[in-house]
Amino acid sequence: MLKQQLQQKLQQKLSPSQIQTIKLIEATTLELEERVRQELEENPALEEDFDSLADTTSIDDIAKQDDDQKETMETSDNEENNYDDSDSEDEDVKLNADDYDYGEYDRMDDDVPAYRLKINNLDRDAKQEEIPISAGITFKEYLDEQVGFLQLNERERNIVLYIIGNIDDEGYLRRTPDVMVDDLLFQVNVECSEEEIKRLITLVQSLEPAGVGAQTLQECLLLQLVRKPQTDTVKYAQKIISDYFEGFSKKHYEKIQRSLDIDEETMKNVIAEIVKLNPKPGNTWGGDVLEHTKTTIIPDFTLENNNGKLTVHLNQNNISELHINANFKNMLNDFHNNKKNQTREMKDAIMFIKQKVDSAQWFIDAVKQRQQTLLVTMTAIVEFQYKFFIEGHESFLKPMILKDIADITGYDISTISRVSNSKYIQTEYAIYPVKYFFSESILNAQGEEISTREIKTILQECIDSEDKRHPLNDDEVADYLKKCGYQIARRTVAKYREQLNIPASRLRTDF
Repeated sequence: MLKQQLQQKLQQKLSPSQIQTIKLIEATTLELEERVRQELEENPALEEDFDSLADTTSIDDIAKQDDDQKETMETSDNEENNYDDSDSEDEDVKLNADDYDYGEYDRMDDDVPAYRLKINNLDRDAKQEEIPISAGITFKEYLDEQVGFLQLNERERNIVLYIIGNIDDEGYLRRTPDVMVDDLLFQVNVECSEEEIKRLITLVQSLEPAGVGAQTLQECLLLQLVRKPQTDTVKYAQKIISDYFEGFSKKHYEKIQRSLDIDEETMKNVIAEIVKLNPKPGNTWGGDVLEHTKTTIIPDFTLENNNGKLTVHLNQNNISELHINANFKNMLNDFHNNKKNQTREMKDAIMFIKQKVDSAQWFIDAVKQRQQTLLVTMTAIVEFQYKFFIEGHESFLKPMILKDIADITGYDISTISRVSNSKYIQTEYAIYPVKYFFSESILNAQGEEISTREIKTILQECIDSEDKRHPLNDDEVADYLKKCGYQIARRTVAKYREQLNIPASRLRTDF
């Protein structure tokens, strides 16, 4: 049975403007630049001043701002509507111009803004040149070019090009011959047998670079070895990869040496020969395969050390100062001064202008709020980890969690998490991710709280200095840490070792 009823309840929901503000806080410097460009394209009421020379933004620039700027800004949906109902037969709505404060937009350019969005410390006469970039050809194109030198008929050539199209960026052919037979039949309408596919795969594997077209790592290494001059060392290397690959991958060198009945010096030369092989032949190519693996880190903060006084600056080099378009403000003033005899079209136009101006002002304020949130948070982190930023060594890192910074700044823990996510700071020692400074704590033998990162550093140093012929296992590392005053269990050592991407002791054995 269907029925209607009224229900009243309270809900916490983020407004659209709050969601956008959160996204701006999460954004990196590059993402913010893209967001500003997008807003400038979509909103004609917003414009940038290319001639502005903004100073570096630091915590001192925002020290005088009110505490209420920490609160999320209200969306324009909550603003008072500037249209009132009217009984006129010609109009359904009428602009209430008296409720609209035009002066707030006039005052925007009268005062010096409390924030800056650009820094330009280059000499005006400095010559700026773009670095030329060589385009070259891609890895796949390089393979396709080599096919032209093979003695193939048109049908075989099409199959070979199809095989090359299935080679991934690392140079491996991940698809099996039986699957490619079906794909060629249904997608390209070419009928062939598995034997023919295997024969043509072998032909592809003869192309450069050596090892391309292999289906497994073992096959890739063998393809590279068969092209080398067949010395005794290379022959032993082929034997090991062919018959003892699993044992070799687990570094059971002594067992393999006994099985092959060779001396230690020969075994060392064989291992050195295998280590020189390339497990990912496609990655050696300088085309598009490498381009997408490169990551450019642009720091969001820079730290200035002036005789022990640390100052955090925001990196806003490529963002100009934003303000409201003067033409839009003039149109609002003209309407305010000539409210009589306005047509409906003019009132619709002024509503459009007001919406764009409100949106532009909200974006300017949101960028300003992002700037303050990031600076306050990063400054609190720098003050908390003052010794580390002065000395630059991990041993000076104090245990610090998100709640510690949230308590200092007054922001929510989720806000601190968003600020630290994907952000980087440039110091005089190196560029660090902001997340690097957060770590849990444990107690040492003296009952003092120390950072887990300090323990990981000592663990790394311990393993780096071990005898590679007899590497330390986790129990021995735990004993070493206990002697240093850190009561760490073996399973905790194993966890930290995995976090540091250090293999187990048997995989660290070296001849």
